Amino acid sequence: MDNTAHRAAAIGMPIKRRTMLTMGAGLLCHEMMSRAIPTSHGTDRPNIVFLLADDLGWSDTSVYGGDLVDTPNLVRLAKSGVRFTNAYSAAPVCSPTRASLLTGKYPARLHMTTWYEASQVPPMNKKLIPPVSVADLPLSETTIAEVLHQKGYLTAHIGKWHLGSAGYYPENQGFDINIGGTFWGAPQTHFYPYKGTKFFGGEARYVPHLEWGKPGEYLADRLTQEALSVISRCKDQPFYLNLWFHSVHVPAEAPPELVTSYQKKLRPGLHHTNPTYAAMIANLDENIGRVLDHIEKLGISDRTIVVFASDNGGYIGKWQGAQVTDNFPLRSGKGSLYEGGIRVPLIVRWPDITPRDTTCSEPVISNDYYPTILEMTGLLPEITYEEADCRSLAPLLKNPGSGLDRKHLFFHYPHYYETTAPVSAVREGQWKLLEYLEDDHCELYDLQRDPSETNDISSSQPQKVVELRDQLHLWRKSVNAQMPTHNPNVAVTSPENRWDKADQELALVD
Repeated sequence: MDNTAHRAAAIGMPIKRRTMLTMGAGLLCHEMMSRAIPTSHGTDRPNIVFLLADDLGWSDTSVYGGDLVDTPNLVRLAKSGVRFTNAYSAAPVCSPTRASLLTGKYPARLHMTTWYEASQVPPMNKKLIPPVSVADLPLSETTIAEVLHQKGYLTAHIGKWHLGSAGYYPENQGFDINIGGTFWGAPQTHFYPYKGTKFFGGEARYVPHLEWGKPGEYLADRLTQEALSVISRCKDQPFYLNLWFHSVHVPAEAPPELVTSYQKKLRPGLHHTNPTYAAMIANLDENIGRVLDHIEKLGISDRTIVVFASDNGGYIGKWQGAQVTDNFPLRSGKGSLYEGGIRVPLIVRWPDITPRDTTCSEPVISNDYYPTILEMTGLLPEITYEEADCRSLAPLLKNPGSGLDRKHLFFHYPHYYETTAPVSAVREGQWKLLEYLEDDHCELYDLQRDPSETNDISSSQPQKVVELRDQLHLWRKSVNAQMPTHNPNVAVTSPENRWDKADQELALVD
């Protein structure tokens, strides 16, 4: 498909888009629907609602075995569709995964391998100097929204974006409607007016397009209300809606009554022990329930696909002295290529197609959402995409016991984080290899026997290490992956200089 045609459609928006946005989603939908949008595709094509959580760990919810918070609406969604148990984010942090979702490409191919704020300022006090990462999702990339817009879909993005500065906001990437999507990765507060002092000082910032709130309003509630308004006004034509929450990213804040209720549920022996974080998850689940109820109330549930996922693993650092979450039984968390950093929840309901209340253990990755959505909307044969990077999950959604024509999943994070040094990884069936780039040492795990990655078997499986490392190197070369370089000013990386206070503050905005 012609990228130029897609881009022309995307940037041919009214010049006063921000003024329109502040008038509300309803007026925007009315404006878009009054244009000459092709109607030949009709309402026979399904709607897509993509619900994306921020920093939600694989095991945080009750549907994935969490031991503190109840998430009945996610349980309800899973009972009506397919729950994936080996789903991965393409990166252990936010922006690269979101880019992979929208383009179907590995972050390494896009050269978008870390979050927006950290992309241009690699640390200079480490053993390796990380590469400068692309900060803005290139306008030359064809996003899933651009494809769907060209085919008559109303496209809307609500919530977190974090994929570039103003010229790269959702309205310039194929979305007809943008409410709240900016380069910011996290609000300063989850309560209206969603602003406060920057982590590094300076001027206050806020989530835009949500100006007409009231004291006590909670961000996830407001974003959901905006989404419900879009759905109501655009229900008579096919629509693609991103509802990308800021929950459950720090700051750890939640409605006080929910926090109190989870404080009362704490008991010895729990893996999840942060009542505020649990309350954030409970509120997220409530809002997912609001979306599901609204779709049913409007009578469009039989033609509305619902996808729920997270952008990376749960953050295991501390917020105000308390550990945010624990990804047990998985190892480590956000920023790491161990399972706790990249394995994420994924639930898909495709009406009349997905069998009810089933699980799928096939390894899948966030790149796969792109061709999957295209196939679910009947567009895959018409579209050119990077087949080396992604596979449509439609066959798995129809038959969760089937497999995909793919042998490997790859990951590349050439940066430092609280939980890791620069690292690449590959998964092949039950095997997973990590190659740490500071000293090139490898670790090998059998995920079938050891999903917690507690037993490095690289010394007893040298041939498998060689095979997987060779595959990893070939893949990095094929996508032109950027690599860190040796820092001549730092001979040894110690725990003290691997992750300092400035690094920690920077990570909080992802």
